[in-house]
Amino acid sequence: MAACRRVQRLLLLMFICGWIGSAHGGKSDTENAADNAERGKNGAGEGKAAAPDGASSVRRGGGWKLAEEAACREDVSRICPKHSWNNNLAVLECLQDRKDVRKQGRDCILLWNYKLNLTTDPKFESVAVEVCKTTISGIKECAAEERGKGYLVSCLVDHRTNISEYQCNQYITKMTSIVFSDYRLICGFMDKCKDDINKLHCGSVNTGEKDIHSQGEVIACLEKGLVSEAEEQPAITIKEDCKKSIMRVAELSSDDFHLDRHLYFACREDRERYCENTPAGEGKVYKCLFNHKFEESMSDKCKDALSTRQKLIAQDYKVSYSLAKACKPDLRKYRCNMDTAMPRAREAKLSYLLLCLEAAVHRGEASDAMWTDTGSAPYSVVFHMFWFLLRRSNWSNPLQTLIQETDPGADYRIDRALNEACESVIQTACKHIRNGDPMILSCLMEHLYTDKMVEDCEHRLLELQYFISRDWKLDPILYKKCQNDASRICHTHGWNETSEFMPPGAVFSCLYRHAYRTEMQGRRLSRDCKTEVQRILHQRALDVKLDPELQQRCMTDLGKWCSEKTEAGQELECLQDHLDELVTSCRDVVGNLTELESEDIQIEALLIRACEPVIQSYCHEVADNQIDTGDLMECLVANKHQKEMNEKCTVGVTHFQLIQMKDFRFSYKFKMACKEDVLKLCPNIKKKVDVVICLSTTVRNDTLQEGKEQRVSMKCRKQLRVEELEMSEDIRLEPDLYESCWQDIKQHCQNVVFGNAQVIECLKEKKKQLTQHCHQKVFKLQETEMMDPELDFQLMRVCKQMIRRFCSETDAKNMLQCLKQNKNSELMDPKCKQMITKRQITQNTDYRLNPVLRKACKADIPKFCQGILSNAKDDNELEGQVISCLKLKYADQRLSPDCEGQISVILQESALDYRLDPQLQLQCNDEIPRLCAEEVAAQEQTGQVEECLKINLLKISHEGCKKEVLNILKESKADIFVDPVLHTACALDIKHQCAAIPPGRGRQMSCLMEALQDKRVRLQPECKKRLQDRIDMWSYAAKVAPAEGFSDLAGQVFTSPAKTYILSMLAMCVVLLFLMGLLCGRITKRQGKRHSAPPAGQKDRKGYIQIDQQK
Repeated sequence: MAACRRVQRLLLLMFICGWIGSAHGGKSDTENAADNAERGKNGAGEGKAAAPDGASSVRRGGGWKLAEEAACREDVSRICPKHSWNNNLAVLECLQDRKDVRKQGRDCILLWNYKLNLTTDPKFESVAVEVCKTTISGIKECAAEERGKGYLVSCLVDHRTNISEYQCNQYITKMTSIVFSDYRLICGFMDKCKDDINKLHCGSVNTGEKDIHSQGEVIACLEKGLVSEAEEQPAITIKEDCKKSIMRVAELSSDDFHLDRHLYFACREDRERYCENTPAGEGKVYKCLFNHKFEESMSDKCKDALSTRQKLIAQDYKVSYSLAKACKPDLRKYRCNMDTAMPRAREAKLSYLLLCLEAAVHRGEASDAMWTDTGSAPYSVVFHMFWFLLRRSNWSNPLQTLIQETDPGADYRIDRALNEACESVIQTACKHIRNGDPMILSCLMEHLYTDKMVEDCEHRLLELQYFISRDWKLDPILYKKCQNDASRICHTHGWNETSEFMPPGAVFSCLYRHAYRTEMQGRRLSRDCKTEVQRILHQRALDVKLDPELQQRCMTDLGKWCSEKTEAGQELECLQDHLDELVTSCRDVVGNLTELESEDIQIEALLIRACEPVIQSYCHEVADNQIDTGDLMECLVANKHQKEMNEKCTVGVTHFQLIQMKDFRFSYKFKMACKEDVLKLCPNIKKKVDVVICLSTTVRNDTLQEGKEQRVSMKCRKQLRVEELEMSEDIRLEPDLYESCWQDIKQHCQNVVFGNAQVIECLKEKKKQLTQHCHQKVFKLQETEMMDPELDFQLMRVCKQMIRRFCSETDAKNMLQCLKQNKNSELMDPKCKQMITKRQITQNTDYRLNPVLRKACKADIPKFCQGILSNAKDDNELEGQVISCLKLKYADQRLSPDCEGQISVILQESALDYRLDPQLQLQCNDEIPRLCAEEVAAQEQTGQVEECLKINLLKISHEGCKKEVLNILKESKADIFVDPVLHTACALDIKHQCAAIPPGRGRQMSCLMEALQDKRVRLQPECKKRLQDRIDMWSYAAKVAPAEGFSDLAGQVFTSPAKTYILSMLAMCVVLLFLMGLLCGRITKRQGKRHSAPPAGQKDRKGYIQIDQQK
């Protein structure tokens, strides 16, 4: 067998000689050997000559060429570049690495026969001696090999990683690729595996016979058969000689995946996708493909080929190049492959070797370098593989029995490796516990992944806890405290009783299901047992390997979704993130664990450690409670933005909030408060955000319908309020809004961090630039926030102190109204004032965003502004059109008292700050910077910008802007408070001359105009000047914008300061017309009677005869 294993490398060598000879320009011994190989028959005596007779003249003339043979000429010209046709080696490499190699195999049998005949020429070893002369002298094993039997080439192949000579290295590498293209070129392989190939229907073994199986697939078929036999599948047995040949082929192809022809073609596209930049050699491509095995886009045929190779590694560690290289010194040092008590066939099994090396480590004889060597798999990967192989090879039961008998849980010192590795941790973190006490292990687990834990101790502790988590009898404290509860509640008389009705671990599962029950839910655990169960659950959550059920059901999903998540706690977070994509069994386990965490967040030990400063400062009272019931997480969320909150804690709390959105059951307090309401009002709804929307809508509808009883219970409404407030803090907690605006966030708010509602605020500020769908969603959000300002997170955060100062007794729904009323107070915080102004600007863009105005003008809006409403689209702002319409009707004094009061407030506010008038901003967007740049820059908000526009009315060129300024002038007639500049100038005169006159409806303005006309009254110079300016402006406005109808004319008369004079004159005109009408009527009547009298002698209408009076 040794000779055959070596001869297979000899075959590789023979071909390179042709390449070397062509490089020297002469005909070498290799070419002669090639000619001899072509002229003869194949080694088995089967098939035809390597080339047809017609090619003999070509061979004799200038050297035989594969490309010139009739059988291969078409394939070569179609596939291979022209410059390679004169080099037989280049032609071979070109043909065998093509995807359509099968077609070539059928039509170009000459190719396979040529390589087979070529390997029989003994001159190739002499060529190897010539090419690798320096290398052979440097490698003692190869220099000592017997010549003439092919051993030398095999030795060079085994030591190819140590070959530094360029020509020799190229020679060996290229010959390796040639031999592995055809299993028949591997010495003895066909003879030893012929029967197994036929028995397993792996393809034909007859030389030259045409079949559809490629050469690589024959070996792949045999490898699968070997794996199936190892898995104890019936009716599959392979001869021992063939097994050794299969494993040897796998071993020789371990460093370069090109040599595994089946895997090479199966994974060619996947290699380009995942491992494009990974260089071939030293098994690197294999490792890269293994790491991406569970990717969705990985092809099934590649996954299958990789799985087969991994199973071969389990049978023989040498099939993994990196593992064999990294562990070779340790295997020799600790004689792990020299165990005479072990059957020779099992010496190479990975499980046996790992146990041997692990034993050396426990004896303190070996370092951890073998686990952490860069050429080997990381420790965690080998650890998983180790226990997986133990279970597959039925070694876990003996090890479990051994651990049960030694019982390291009762005294950790029994485990010498653990004791030595954790000594420093015990002396610092657990020094308060008596030496040898079982609580030492619990103390170590509490400090797992902390700064006090050392890496070696962490590894040893997890190894032991792996077994303890699968047999909780190994935890003596838990066993002692919960023995009676197990018997009483779980109906078992033996703590670790197992049968087909009571599988391993079922007892503890039963206990933890009852650990969090309330008195109303039935039987509960005793206090001592519950404490221990909680302790175990807290420890188990540190690592998924310590949760048997989770690891068993989620093994596939962990590989598929979380292969890159190797840090502490990341695996469970990853599974929670992909909850909807998990298989059903895994999703149920992760869902139950997440639901349990919502009730007792301290199960998330890593999160609790990260949040320790915040807990100590703000949540220590709820943290000290033995029963959590979700209070601690609620406290952390409420204090999420305190200065003590660090980044890790913020990320952890936010992650848990996002997970809660997937299912309302993941919010314990919400679930307990609203479970019955959800079943009754929102059945078949699972996602928390949808449940919150459903219940909130129900509460709102019941509230709007006065007198109707609330269908949502009081306790649910209170908790619903908490959930709504939490969701307003981060746009990611509102999935519908987040998905609708994802592209807008990337485009307009990419540098804005999540949290504190900053992204939502950014979208509000960029609202005019958003896509329509996102714009509509933001508008709906603003409408909700204006109806309930407490949901406006930014407003409540920025104005928190001002709310306490001015609005402590105000109802939450009137909070913004209260802040607006106190906006101009000297005690108002500038940042809060700025935020209030933002909200006022938003409200004035659409009446629907101002609930108070909407209610006050409920009848006036459809009465006066129906045309605007008819042309409006749902969920789009009206840009202040409705409010502008109401302003004009206010000037005409046609609004209802409630609506008039609200419009008056809006007019006063917008007169001070032009930004509160959206129509003025829209129409005068160009005029304001041009005419009033200084006033805008001053930012005094005293009405100076509007005053500037009034003064420069004649300079305004934009008709829309001019119309808006004229409207402002018209509105100022109705109330002097709408004109802040005039009101400030005339404040003293109003106090002296018009104190008894109530404001509104132009009354005080009329009073001032009469005082201006009265020569006995002396007004303040500034007031007199401003009044005269207003009269001139009104006169100009009347000329520029005359009344468009009778209603406008009547409105102008009634709002005019001289309306008394105008009305009296109109009355006089009417009286004169009446008197003139009476006079004209009498005259007309008299003349009518005279002309209508009958002639003399005629009868009148009564029948009397008229007598002529003259006669």
